[in-house]
Amino acid sequence: MRIAALCGMGFGSSMMLKLSIEEILKEEGIEAEVLSWDLGSVKGQEADLIVAPLDMKSNLESVETKLVLLKSLTDKEEIREKVLKAIEEES
Repeated sequence: MRIAALCGMGFGSSMMLKLSIEEILKEEGIEAEVLSWDLGSVKGQEADLIVAPLDMKSNLESVETKLVLLKSLTDKEEIREKVLKAIEEES
């Protein structure tokens, strides 16, 4: 599975989100490639799951990849709950 952690510009918050997702997956024994992307990298890239802030929803309406939209990029419980649910639905 390939998971993209997304932020608007640069890679600061997407890198932080990537590290949180990797930690959660490791704790759960789930193997996946987790990448950090900015919004401009979505087109032309492939992922099974994109994890992004809720405020990016309108920018991702044309994306066919399964989306996980987060209210807070620092709430590990929200990240855990939503990412694990999405992975389960994809399996």
